[in-house]
Amino acid sequence: MAKDYAKEIDFAFFAVNFHYSKDDYDALTIREKLFIYKAWEEKIVSQTTHLRNAVFNAMVNANRKKNSKWIELWKKKQKQLNKETVEGNLNIVKETDKKEGPSWIEKVYEANGLKIEERRKEYG
Repeated sequence: MAKDYAKEIDFAFFAVNFHYSKDDYDALTIREKLFIYKAWEEKIVSQTTHLRNAVFNAMVNANRKKNSKWIELWKKKQKQLNKETVEGNLNIVKETDKKEGPSWIEKVYEANGLKIEERRKEYG
C-alpha cells in the first residue's frame, strides 16, 4: 500500500523537514534527493552520537568519586609547537629585556587590563 503513495510520502518528508514547496520538490532530480537523504541521515547520526556522548559524560561525572578529576566533554586539541619559533621568540624577549628593561612587560599587562603579581615584580 505504501508503494502507491511513495511520491506523496517523499514529498511530505521534504515539506516537513526542509520546508520545500511542491515546486521546489519537483525541481529536484533523483540524484539530488538521494544526496539530501544521505546528508539528513548523517546529520541525525551525528546529533544522536553527540547527545549520547554528552549524557554518558554527565553520568560518569555525576557518579565519580570525591576529589577525582572532572571529565571534559570535548578534548582540546593542542597544536604542536615549532621549537625554532619558540626559541626565536625567547631570544627576542631576552634582547628586549636587556635593551629596555622589564618595563615593557608592565605595559603589556596594563594594555590588557591585568595586574602584575608582587612576586612577579621581584623576579622581573
